[in-house]
Amino acid sequence: MEKIKTYPQHTCSWLKGRFTLYKYQEAWNHEDWLDGEIFAQQNFIAHPNDVFLCSYPKSGTTWLKALTFAIVTREKFDESTSPLLKTLPHRCIPFLEKDLVRIEESHKNSSFLPVNTHLQYNSLPESIITSNYKIVYIYRNMKDVIVSYYHFMKEIVIPMENASFEEAFDEFCEGISSCGPYWDHILGYWKASLSRPKRFLFLKYEDMKEDPTSNVKRLAEFIGRPFTIEEEKANVIEKIITLCSFENLSNLDVNKSGKHRPEECNAVENRLFFRKAKDGDWKNYFTQEMIEKVDKLIDEKFGVTGLVLK
Repeated sequence: MEKIKTYPQHTCSWLKGRFTLYKYQEAWNHEDWLDGEIFAQQNFIAHPNDVFLCSYPKSGTTWLKALTFAIVTREKFDESTSPLLKTLPHRCIPFLEKDLVRIEESHKNSSFLPVNTHLQYNSLPESIITSNYKIVYIYRNMKDVIVSYYHFMKEIVIPMENASFEEAFDEFCEGISSCGPYWDHILGYWKASLSRPKRFLFLKYEDMKEDPTSNVKRLAEFIGRPFTIEEEKANVIEKIITLCSFENLSNLDVNKSGKHRPEECNAVENRLFFRKAKDGDWKNYFTQEMIEKVDKLIDEKFGVTGLVLK
């Protein structure tokens, strides 16, 4: 959309000027996703059984999509036949900003398929905001998000060149990043949950890693697909957790080769969605000054929420 070019813009210096973000409705986004965002706002109509998986980029989205897909399709597939064995999780769960046609087809067929989005809450289509549809929101330690975002963007924009982590860090802390500011993204969903708490499920990435069984059960119950006593006795939950684990998914051929949306000029290599999935990787990058700066930001932005982001 040509109009996007008229919005406030910022060209990222740490990406050698090859990546430009545009500001729309107080949030930053790149042109491709922003085009899809506006199209979804104008055309998407939510259906009664919709469930939305919402997240800031690099906060555990791939894992959440894999787990959710395995949960909702477990009556049709098991750990040996699941499409996740041959398909990138991002292809299994449609993305609101890109897959509107596919989502509409599932609506026509009355098939239940959760929808993923990176949009800030206030940028969601009106039919979602004004409804009681369920929203699952996953969030993660801010420091690890910064590092993961840095590596992902560096790889897809300038894979053969060095990119300054210090510059990337400074921009992120200024609120300039895809779908950012980061704190506005989380706070938008958190504030909306205060008036309708039963509509939201907040999952912390680190808590899910520490206790996957309880959190997968919570996820299944929330989206209306609870596990039966028989399934629990048959270790169905544990089998789903193993199927969707980083160790398993990252070693599958489909996730080690090929590209996501290969038909597009900016297709992303599948392997880039599986870098480390480790907590505390930020310790290898942050100086003491950076630690203090982020901790101060977290205290200022999230102090009243009770959300632990450091």
